[in-house]
Amino acid sequence: MLRVTWSAFPRKHESITAVQFPSLLPQNPNRIVKSIPLPPHHDFLPMTGGARTSTSTTPPRFKRTASRSRSKKPIKAVESKANGDDVEVDDSAVAGTVPRRLFLPQLGSILPRSFFEIDSLDLAPRLLGKYLRRDDVVLQITEVEAYRPNDSACHGRVGVTPRTAPLFGPGGHAYVYLCYGMHMMLNVVADKEGVGAAVLIRSCSPISGLKEIQERRGQKTDKPILLTGPGKVGQALGISTDWSHHPLYESGGLEMLDGPEPENILIGPRVGIDYALPEHVSAPWRFAIADTPWISAPKNTLKPNRIFKNNFN
Repeated sequence: MLRVTWSAFPRKHESITAVQFPSLLPQNPNRIVKSIPLPPHHDFLPMTGGARTSTSTTPPRFKRTASRSRSKKPIKAVESKANGDDVEVDDSAVAGTVPRRLFLPQLGSILPRSFFEIDSLDLAPRLLGKYLRRDDVVLQITEVEAYRPNDSACHGRVGVTPRTAPLFGPGGHAYVYLCYGMHMMLNVVADKEGVGAAVLIRSCSPISGLKEIQERRGQKTDKPILLTGPGKVGQALGISTDWSHHPLYESGGLEMLDGPEPENILIGPRVGIDYALPEHVSAPWRFAIADTPWISAPKNTLKPNRIFKNNFN
């Protein structure tokens, strides 16, 4: 039996040869001496204080400590479009992104005309959670304001004009007007034809078509600043005043679809109506989904109110 005493610290993955240790040379000079593999250097002890010896000529076995790196194929994300179809999205080319699977919430059917033919103050909270769809862009309504007949803040206060004529149309039609010469404001006409009432869509959250929304808005972000404000909603949908009179209860173009009812809502006074009578300025006719960041400013005027909770039917 061969007994070898290590007297040095060989470098990692070196081996002992007959040249390094002449005592290992065989008596038969024609016999080939094979190298004996050494373990990593930290497995050895210095001679002082006791040396580690080997009692066998069998090369030692070692466990693999480094994990093998296996190349994986890029994973493609699947994004659901507004029509319910799944579309593969390969975002592995984008540095720092993690492939993901996006699921579009189950969209309800298009709301019937009768849904809109009620008082705007009743319609406003019912619109929270509903979906606006135009082609592949889908938004969920998160904040609204009600404007009623005989309301000094409502456009209907001046009567029927070329601008306000859509406001006096059938319930469920769109009323789009230009604000400050730059913002397209989407309103949903409420009540019966000729009443002159509507609900302003103040804020939404993106559900589908984020890339197209960002291009229309000119902002590469998915934060609430993208859609918190009525002018931003109109821009994201790509609408103009030409969409006034458009029926939201008919298939094609701009549609209003059923969606989940919010568990809790916030209410408060409407925004930017200082020209109205004091009782209308302070009227709590602004409604928003609670516990969502997709609400426009000011937020501190919105307070919890459970009067409308689960009382939409």
